[in-house]
Amino acid sequence: MGKRWMAALLSAAMLFAPAVAWAQDEAAMESGTPFELTSPSVILTEASTGRVIFEKNADERRPVASVTKVMTILLTLEALDEGRAGIHDSVPVTAHAASMGGSQAFLDANRSYPLGELLKSMIVASANDSAVALAEYLAGAEEAFVRRMNERAEELGLENTHYVNCTGLPAQGHYTTARDVAKLSAQLDKHPRYYEYSTIWMDEIAHNGGRVTQLTNTNRLVRFYQGCDGYKTGSTNEARYCISATAKKNGMRLIAVVLGCQAGQTRFDEARSMLEYGFSGYQLFTPVEEGDSLSMSVPVRLGGRDSVSAVSGGTGSLLLKKGEQSGVSLEAALVESVTAPVQKGDVLGEIRVKQGDEVVLTLPAVAGETVELPGMLNALLRIRDRFMLGR
Repeated sequence: MGKRWMAALLSAAMLFAPAVAWAQDEAAMESGTPFELTSPSVILTEASTGRVIFEKNADERRPVASVTKVMTILLTLEALDEGRAGIHDSVPVTAHAASMGGSQAFLDANRSYPLGELLKSMIVASANDSAVALAEYLAGAEEAFVRRMNERAEELGLENTHYVNCTGLPAQGHYTTARDVAKLSAQLDKHPRYYEYSTIWMDEIAHNGGRVTQLTNTNRLVRFYQGCDGYKTGSTNEARYCISATAKKNGMRLIAVVLGCQAGQTRFDEARSMLEYGFSGYQLFTPVEEGDSLSMSVPVRLGGRDSVSAVSGGTGSLLLKKGEQSGVSLEAALVESVTAPVQKGDVLGEIRVKQGDEVVLTLPAVAGETVELPGMLNALLRIRDRFMLGR
């Protein structure tokens, strides 16, 4: 009875969430910061697992200037991926959008631009006018778009974030945290189109009449730090100098968030040092991948075969200090038996990934193939079903 109950529980809970979730509630892997950082609020995380390597004042609510646009970019990319907008759409620029101060693409009011050009200028050059034009196009008004920003923040579990505009220009009640920025930034990795723009160093946007605005990437690390391919800078008098920076090396993506620096170059220097520290000391280790055989099987009652093989129903990755992978082990807990028919992918139990004696991750163990009823029995049951339906 207990085994059957366990199988039902796994079917309900694990089929819907086999992937690794963001480990926001887990403690940082290191206490304090491993070297001196002058920035008042920082965090270093691994993108796919969400594990925090180290942090400082990561839940302190702060203005982050144009780092706000990570959410504006995300909502634009989601609209593109969901078919609610197209990269070649003609986007009108209102007088309100064209009036934005700060970083700009110097758009012409009452003209239209391809959506892709506005997205490019927002990602590369942090253009406030392009951000507002996109917000108005996607939601009808910037205010409506900001409501969606806050809704999306809630959906993503950004508990200390509230937006007042889509640009990050100074506004009372507009804030986020280093932790929330890191978690939000990781969402961009789900949209490969983002990296087509974020890796551009210099480009331009053309206006009617032949006028051209030169665009230079505000994130210097894209050019000057190997592996860096995106995210966002920001600066205002209130927020000081901020950056969410990412780099990918050897299959591992790290995110360094630095907020409130006193000097523009300092944010780049400290983000670079954080990334270097992470890559030099940590690795992403994958002890089991989806479809891997467990070299185990489960007996099948009344089946055309006596047993069904068990395989991994998901991929599990761990962030480890280099050299710690030898302490990782796997164990499987499977049901005693199942009754045919069994479909490929049906849950048979769970895989426990252990680091030492601690279970650090669980994944579903699933059927590696389909096991039907025996031919004659299957035919008789079909005749019975047709007879029952005909009554």
